[in-house]
Amino acid sequence: MNTTFGVDRYAVFGHPIGHSKSPRIHTLFAQQTGQTIDYRAQDVMPESFNMDVESFFASGGKGLNCTVPLKELAFNLALQKSERALHAGAVNTLMIDATGHLWGDNTDGAGLICDLTINLQLDLSDKRLLILGAGGASRGIIQPLLEQNLANLVIANRTVEKAHALAKQFSGSGALATCSFDALAGQQFDLIINATSASLSDELPPLSGCPLAADGGCYDLAYGTQPTAFVRWGRENGASFSKDGLGMLVEQAALAFYLWRGVRPDTRPVIGLLESERK
Repeated sequence: MNTTFGVDRYAVFGHPIGHSKSPRIHTLFAQQTGQTIDYRAQDVMPESFNMDVESFFASGGKGLNCTVPLKELAFNLALQKSERALHAGAVNTLMIDATGHLWGDNTDGAGLICDLTINLQLDLSDKRLLILGAGGASRGIIQPLLEQNLANLVIANRTVEKAHALAKQFSGSGALATCSFDALAGQQFDLIINATSASLSDELPPLSGCPLAADGGCYDLAYGTQPTAFVRWGRENGASFSKDGLGMLVEQAALAFYLWRGVRPDTRPVIGLLESERK
């Protein structure tokens, strides 16, 4: 029975979900801030998602996180959405708002910006950024990145037409260009972000040449117990730093926790603990 009497219940829905660090992260946040919550991972198939969300909130659940492959379904289900969710076209955080309606937000992009600018202390203004991949992960981070006053942002994808279609959605937000992976040869970027799914199978995106500028950095949205293929590539090619998305994971979780509980946890000790556990 997935309930604890008298304790506010939260969960993360996804498929698969056994690898999720979200229950651990939110439990650490709760302990740190003196909150009492019950947060669990639940394997939810896309075809039962709407029914499972309705059942969760009808039984008193307070908030949900949604991960792959449910973020677009959560976007469609939420009656009210934040501006950043509308930009992303996906929702990773659900709750019932003051009017009793299902409200959705997307904390992924903001979590990435927190990790880059606060934890890694990067100044992104006037920087040349490259995003590898034009899928849903890219869509969730483009708007918050463009708000950092970049010199330019390029989306590279195996299918250029898909990158064009994605860029068109953000055409009024900043300097945004697209190209194929092959066209990266000879270009230089201050930060390369891997938003492809290649890391999930420990593979490298089909980079052409080394588009990493001197003192440039690498960031993989994926994370694991070992460095991803892209993180290793960055280190092998002289990146000033080459990090995975663990920090982003914790930061986006902290933003969701704040939306639900009204308390901002300190992410640094949580990131430090999770980092130490995989060394």
